[in-house]
Amino acid sequence: MSSHEPTRKRRYWAVLGLLLLGMAGAAIWMFSRDAGPPEGREEQVEHHAHEEGIAHYTCPMHPSVQQPSPGKCPICGMDLTPVKQEELDSGTIVVDEVRRQQLGVRTAAAERRNVSRQIRAVGQVKVDETRLSDVNLRMSGWVHRLHVEETGQRVKRGQVLFTLYSPELYAAEREYLTALERSREAPSNTGAELTRASEQRLRLLGMSQAQIGALARRGEAWENVPVLAPSTGYVIDKDVVEGGRIEAGTRVYRIADLSRLWVNADVYESDLAQVKKGQPVSVHLPYVPGQRFEGRVDYVYPTLDGVTRTGRVRVALDNPDLALRPDMYADVELAVDLGERLVIPDSAVIYTGPRRLVFVDLGEGKLRPQEIQVGVRAGDYVEVTRGLEPGDVVVTSGNFLIAAESRIRSATGYWGGGHGAH
Repeated sequence: MSSHEPTRKRRYWAVLGLLLLGMAGAAIWMFSRDAGPPEGREEQVEHHAHEEGIAHYTCPMHPSVQQPSPGKCPICGMDLTPVKQEELDSGTIVVDEVRRQQLGVRTAAAERRNVSRQIRAVGQVKVDETRLSDVNLRMSGWVHRLHVEETGQRVKRGQVLFTLYSPELYAAEREYLTALERSREAPSNTGAELTRASEQRLRLLGMSQAQIGALARRGEAWENVPVLAPSTGYVIDKDVVEGGRIEAGTRVYRIADLSRLWVNADVYESDLAQVKKGQPVSVHLPYVPGQRFEGRVDYVYPTLDGVTRTGRVRVALDNPDLALRPDMYADVELAVDLGERLVIPDSAVIYTGPRRLVFVDLGEGKLRPQEIQVGVRAGDYVEVTRGLEPGDVVVTSGNFLIAAESRIRSATGYWGGGHGAH
């Protein structure tokens, strides 16, 4: 091997090393030139951004990227867009059309419309208290024969319920017949007065005028006097048996007219102010699908249940075919006409503790969070009492993702600190 061979190899590797070193230096210089402006230029950019109120630059697709100067997104390579300090303080973000489609953003305008709502309550069917009749005896006696023997039996007005033997009533009958006979034999004012007094006593003891007339025609006292039904309806309470003794003042029957019933609905305290007499009501039974009863609010009770925090609302319903029965449970819906209100879709509202927020579409892709006050709810809509005007466009879908981006971009601005932090 020649003595010059090692020297040539050393020169070759030295030249190759210098070449690689030069290429690396050139690459570093080019990268530093493309990465950003020189130090003086960067200071000028930051000063210019400060004058324009720009807080930082961010990527529309990756809001977590925040840089003090323009450039490229290190994730996707898109140009960074400026975020002004005003937008940062208000939580406003810019979402382009492509990003909106990815987030599924939809909007709707706040508008004034006639609003109605349904108040739902649980009700219970009750007997109409104005259609109840009691059979009470005004004298003591014994039941001779019982004609209406069962609870639930239907009776008609004037129907014989049972016959009663009462020594007191029997004596009053004989007294009346004696006075009547003497008045006929020797008419006089005194005789007429005695006859009227005896007749009045029979009436006070419970005999009807028809029964007194029949007694006068018969001319002989009844030992067992028929006790008649005072009204038409159904026996819902019975406390008498054949042969039993009944004391004066005892209630032996209770008769209810079931052709018209009440439904007592328990309405929550918060809804009571919207319930008025005469409002339309729909009642249906859970175990009778498809059948509804239409009525109106008959009365709003002035008291409140302190345990359930509900107030009672009464609905009167016709019940000709007896589909409704006392003590049944029913679902009650009360229609409330609220008039014209400013409303937005309920899906537009974001609940953040005690605050209610929506995102207002300002145009040009800008979305700003806006605090509002809400009123009543009506179906899929909610009333706005403060914070919006008719025609304001709000985000109704994708707003939770928008809220997340707004939090990221605004950092401690609109979403943090002060009254906004909850």
